[in-house]
Amino acid sequence: MPALTLFHTAQIHVATFNALAPQAELTHVVREDWLERAQGGIDAELEREIKATLQAVKDPVLCSCTTIGEVAEAAGATRIDWPMMQQAVQIGGPVLLAYCLDSTLEPSSALLRRAFLDANLPADFLALDLTALWPLFETGDTQAFAEAIASAITTEVKARPDIAAVVLAQASMREARAACNLHLEIPVLASPEIALQTLLPEGTG
Repeated sequence: MPALTLFHTAQIHVATFNALAPQAELTHVVREDWLERAQGGIDAELEREIKATLQAVKDPVLCSCTTIGEVAEAAGATRIDWPMMQQAVQIGGPVLLAYCLDSTLEPSSALLRRAFLDANLPADFLALDLTALWPLFETGDTQAFAEAIASAITTEVKARPDIAAVVLAQASMREARAACNLHLEIPVLASPEIALQTLLPEGTG
């Protein structure tokens, strides 16, 4: 089984990925400062730092942060949400893209459009702004964070019965998937599981 180095911008993801792939050889690097610095946009200095750090790693790299995903991809990393976006397009649209950080909206939307384009399909999705819920994650109240996300998504889907699938734009939103599944019959996609199944098909579960 190949080794994999993961770059995170939140410490909580370390335990999440270790639990998802207990047999895999995972190396974690946590850079919370990168997300903090990227909130107002990724400047040239931060871009150079991210690329140099990732390119110095010999193993395959997975970036779990959506905000810096585009820069990480340019450095040769796999973006955690790319396999998820591809799977969402296979399901078909409209896709509901739920996000909890303003800095996530643009890169997530661009990546989902790219997935539709690669499939020779028109981009068919709408975004759900859940940024008001982010403080729950920042304070460590992950259960309330997940439940609030699921409640908002359920309300939106019931108001838009044509929605075919839901994409949880950030890895930090993963725990909301189970709560969503209690109320919704359409697929709700979370990036950590899908990314690991793609990169380490024998190391998940």
